[in-house]
Amino acid sequence: MADATISKPQLWAGRVLSGLAVLFFLMDAGMKIPPAPQVITTMAEIGWPATAEMARTLAAILLVCTALYVWPRTSVLGAILLTGYLGGAIATHLRIESPLFSHTLFSLYIAGPMWLGLWLRNAKLRALVPLER
Repeated sequence: MADATISKPQLWAGRVLSGLAVLFFLMDAGMKIPPAPQVITTMAEIGWPATAEMARTLAAILLVCTALYVWPRTSVLGAILLTGYLGGAIATHLRIESPLFSHTLFSLYIAGPMWLGLWLRNAKLRALVPLER
């Protein structure tokens, strides 16, 4: 089994990566709460109902999942739920044939650091998913 200790540099690297993902999620949710005009326009372009209610619903879902990710006892559940949220974004962009690297895969650019940050700061997750031979 993997060593259950976490070094300070490893812990801080995990916190920084997780923090960057959380900042992105908070910014995304924050744009959907008023909602910003660009949010409504983009929702219409990608085929989602272009209403303030839908934008706020997405923001609420994102905020709940982010809160679960931030809370240490529920961080793995939060990461799983956020992965589902981001997967929905990928599916949406695939459906409308958005550019691959700038739009469709953008969620992976957020999910990667989110999971790596959690893996670095969570010894139980590292024991479950060891990155060694």
